Amino acid sequence: MQNKVTVTIDDQEYTLVASEDAAYMKKVAAHVDAKIREVRQGGKVSATDAAVLAALNMADEYFKGLEHAENLRAQIKESLEESKRLNMELSEAKREIFGLQNQKKK
Repeated sequence: MQNKVTVTIDDQEYTLVASEDAAYMKKVAAHVDAKIREVRQGGKVSATDAAVLAALNMADEYFKGLEHAENLRAQIKESLEESKRLNMELSEAKREIFGLQNQKKK
């Protein structure tokens, strides 16, 4: 189902049509608007330049976010491997204890 919503970005109205719900589209538009306004606060910048600079800032945040996510995935993978190794050591220690207990009973 396509949803249609009108949003304001940099004092311009845009009608968006997407499968996402209206609240999500408004949230995205508000983010874009905030980024453009942030750029425009820095001085006299045309609407086009502000949009390009805001897009560059958002792309930078996106790529840094991807890198951070990849680092987290690597850390999780290392933790899982360490957990697997420790579980194997624990199983081996339990087998050893069981063997020693059986020897003691004999």
